[in-house]
Amino acid sequence: MTDLRVGLVGYGVAGAFFHAPLIAATPGLRLSAVVTRDPGRAAEVSGRYGARAVGDASDLFGSTDLVVVASPNRTHVPLAEAALEAGLPVVVDKPLAATAGEAGGLARLARERGLMLTVFQNRRWDGDFLTIRRLVAAGELGEVTRLESRFERWRPVPKGGWREVGGADEVAGLLYDLGSHLVDQAVRLLGPVSEVYAESNVRRSGVTSDDDTFIALSHAGGARSHLWVSAVAARLGPRFRVLGSRAGYVKHGLDIQEEQLRAGLTPGSPGFGEEPPERWGTLGAGDDRRAVPTEHGDYARFYRDVADCLLRGAPPPVDPEQVVEALTVLEAARLSAAERRVVTL
Repeated sequence: MTDLRVGLVGYGVAGAFFHAPLIAATPGLRLSAVVTRDPGRAAEVSGRYGARAVGDASDLFGSTDLVVVASPNRTHVPLAEAALEAGLPVVVDKPLAATAGEAGGLARLARERGLMLTVFQNRRWDGDFLTIRRLVAAGELGEVTRLESRFERWRPVPKGGWREVGGADEVAGLLYDLGSHLVDQAVRLLGPVSEVYAESNVRRSGVTSDDDTFIALSHAGGARSHLWVSAVAARLGPRFRVLGSRAGYVKHGLDIQEEQLRAGLTPGSPGFGEEPPERWGTLGAGDDRRAVPTEHGDYARFYRDVADCLLRGAPPPVDPEQVVEALTVLEAARLSAAERRVVTL
């Protein structure tokens, strides 16, 4: 069977470190073209993947079988819409859109055209999150009452760029960046959200988008999620603390896959996605606790499922309607922070 030709829009951090190597590692997919006007990046995609560089997303529409949108957030909706209108299935990096309404419109267009639309919520395949799902399914935590989840960094000096100085039209800031992952994980683990409270701040000089945000979610089933995203955490908290009626799970440090991808490893590299024992989390109650092996992280699963969807009719790896649900929560968080109140969904 001939591989599906994949056109990638954007070769910044998301395109270069996540999408391109994962696509290249997936049977049934071939990275054939990348939208970039940077000569150095063009040379890299040609040398590393044998892909051609093109100057505009429209150049992909007649020569590819799948479009992957990994360009700045403000371009996600118009580029996805154009690809769907051209009759092509689409993968969009998170966040899919600035609003649940825009995301819902894209989902409707995809349904009307009979095309796949899915979103790169790769953190569903973090090893630590997969470990939590395994522990919950096995009943080792009992009834989960609280999820604490953090993406915290210590970056007192801004890096610059649209993510830090862009406004709402750029869909900038940590709430929609890392917060997209935390909310998605919380909803997948604990179910629908009934109430949202958020505090959002800009802490660093020269930054105009939120860089220190807290979100509290009340889930319909009774559990609560406390979520932090920050660039100014001088002392990092645990990545996860999950409390249940029988035991709790605590995990420090980020999933290893991003670190490995940035170092040039791929899913085919020995040890990819495997955490060493010193990075494992612990499970227990009171003074009784034990180390728990972290599940094998598997970002490559996303594109394997994309290939299965397009070649064999399987469901997409991420249902866009689930993303609409998470964006509804993010919108409520933004409103809560602005008006300093709890928002009921």
